[in-house]
Amino acid sequence: MSAPEAAPPEILCLGEPMLEFNQLPPDEKGRALYLEGHGGDTSNAAIAAARAGARAGYITAIGRDAPGDSFMALWRREGVDAGTVIRRGDAPTGIYFVKHGPDGHEFTFYRAGSAASRMTPEEMPEQAIRRAKVLHLSGISQAISTSAADACFRAMEIAREAGVTVSYDTNLRRALWPMPRAAATIHAALRMADLAFPSQDDATALTGLTEPDAIIDFYLELVPRVILKLGKAGAVVATREGRTALPGRQVKAVDATGAGDTFAGNFLARFVAGDSLEDAARYANAAAALATTGYGAVAPMPKAEAVRGFLEEK
Repeated sequence: MSAPEAAPPEILCLGEPMLEFNQLPPDEKGRALYLEGHGGDTSNAAIAAARAGARAGYITAIGRDAPGDSFMALWRREGVDAGTVIRRGDAPTGIYFVKHGPDGHEFTFYRAGSAASRMTPEEMPEQAIRRAKVLHLSGISQAISTSAADACFRAMEIAREAGVTVSYDTNLRRALWPMPRAAATIHAALRMADLAFPSQDDATALTGLTEPDAIIDFYLELVPRVILKLGKAGAVVATREGRTALPGRQVKAVDATGAGDTFAGNFLARFVAGDSLEDAARYANAAAALATTGYGAVAPMPKAEAVRGFLEEK
């Protein structure tokens, strides 16, 4: 008797995973140390959603190389469905370095010609997208190449035709593309989205606006539901009917590398579970705060029991 077929992912994330080398405090001789880990914003979001209890999957292309093997093992351990991952023998998996300074964390990327940057619209897994409840992608998903940007637009078209919720995190990386192109592409994508996750810093760079209410007003013209991320100050949940400010949770933060991705993944996990936007954001706030208490994008992401315990603290 054959085993029953696994239920398809509720949340499908699309983008580029990258092997991460995250700077640690120097050793006693002052030498720089780096912690090897896994990054890539939408891969992080998929893992965060899985740790929160959702069925998550990933759409990408990676190399037939050691970093690619490492990601396949990671997704297997984390329960992220990799059935829509393409393996390429002619292109590598990207890598990046994170340094920490007085102005926050700085990224150095090595992703030119990566397997994910070669994704095309024709490679988008139509049936898998149609079976999902949410398709999640980001500005980085589209910034890595023109063909990847077009692939993302095609995936969003499929999702919209099928009534699948489209979720979009602006996640601006200025080094990847000129600002006029970034703003045009991201805002065109948001017009196809149902749910947006801009950060205040991203929104200011993309629109020139600085006040949260003005930013929200701008984005509500494009997308019906906006979750404005304010970092340690929390978030604002907004629809065209109203908005609610939710304060952040206080922790001893050491590294915010994956906090925004943790927020998005946990929010989406609670969203597909049926929580209200406010309750999903409150949960995501707590999860994102906990994710800043360790180094790396993935390792400190909390599981559901840790988030619930944190929410119960006064």
